[in-house]
Amino acid sequence: MQGQMIDITATDGSGTFQGYLALPPAGRGPGLVLAQEIFGVNATMRETADAFAAQGYAVLVPDLFWRQTPGVQLGYTPEDWQRAFDFYKGFDEALGVQDIQAALNTLRQRPECSGTAIGVVGYCLGGKLAYLAACRTDAAVSVGYYGVGIENNLDEAKHIRGQLTLHLAENDSYCPPEARQNILAALAPLPNVQCFTYPGMEHAFARIRGEHYDAAAATLANQRTADAFRRVLGPH
Repeated sequence: MQGQMIDITATDGSGTFQGYLALPPAGRGPGLVLAQEIFGVNATMRETADAFAAQGYAVLVPDLFWRQTPGVQLGYTPEDWQRAFDFYKGFDEALGVQDIQAALNTLRQRPECSGTAIGVVGYCLGGKLAYLAACRTDAAVSVGYYGVGIENNLDEAKHIRGQLTLHLAENDSYCPPEARQNILAALAPLPNVQCFTYPGMEHAFARIRGEHYDAAAATLANQRTADAFRRVLGPH
């Protein structure tokens, strides 16, 4: 499946940036915005977008590092990890969420996107942004995989308007037990939020071919994600 790069107009008037658009076999479907890891819109993110497209979604992966360096695509070597963390340290989270809203706006206006209800899914940095998108954007449903730093913005949970699903890894070194417990205590009671913890799993357990990939846990998490999106977005 071959995606394409398209332009996205920033909501703050600062210009345009690009995103990878993957389309379903039918050429049209419910919309999803996929928020990247700290490695940019790399092959893993494009492959993930293609997989969601194969399930029937029109998927847009915005380049969230464009304000620092457009077109970042890193691998997972030690050198790339260092570069990724440098981008992460320089990342403006608030502007990143605005850029996700810009991607939602762009996708909603595309003829390949059916319906106005659009979802957000994210991994690592994108997992945190998926949570913030649930709090700050008009996303109908958001799913976050092992988001980093969600515990620092739990006061925003009262603003969640759509549905939210979070996948948490029990042994995630970037989300220690106290942080995970605070997230669960604050969010689990909310009727429009689902939080799942994966025993024994480490950060990035759903990244195919990653060091900590676990097929069983990833399959379970992905099925729960598919269920969450189908309930709200379809395809029906």
